[in-house]
Amino acid sequence: MASILKVDKLDPQSGTDLEIGTSGDTITIPSGATIVNSGTATGFGGDNTPAFHAYSSADQTSISDGVFTTIEFGTELYDSDGCYDTGTFKFTPTTAGKYFTYASFVADSGSSPTLSTAGITIEKNTTDVTYAFVDHRGNVTGQSGFPNAMTTVDMDGSSDYLIVKGYMSPGGTFASGAYVTYFGAYKLIT
Repeated sequence: MASILKVDKLDPQSGTDLEIGTSGDTITIPSGATIVNSGTATGFGGDNTPAFHAYSSADQTSISDGVFTTIEFGTELYDSDGCYDTGTFKFTPTTAGKYFTYASFVADSGSSPTLSTAGITIEKNTTDVTYAFVDHRGNVTGQSGFPNAMTTVDMDGSSDYLIVKGYMSPGGTFASGAYVTYFGAYKLIT
């Protein structure tokens, strides 16, 4: 028969560390019990890092017609673990796992409404993992297009990287702006 110890508070005999149980023990919190934390909780669950969000703060001009071109997301809003490179525009996470990733840009054909198509791809290493496009060919009245893509991708935590490329036809400008031309990812807790 299990013993029951009834107390209102446990304090360590000396120092500031209190240990409950021994390595290998299972500590059970019964159904209906509430755990209230007024301090710092460590070692529970997980976190969604590495994580980053970058955007383009300068227009990319002279984009060739129909050619996939790396989009230059050169300004970081945040980068939890320093895994995004603003020089190569690659995200290379240092922790293996599944990552939710997203990207968007504005293809701007200039003052005349002639944009026919625009597309975006997120690549893992050199292989597309998702793709999206806008198509104005049936009604070429658009001056700009706003393709965006998102997906979940497995990363090895060492050499895998993500990069985003875009195209437009005819050529023109990848417009900048923190709210329209951006790229980000974060590790999922699985």
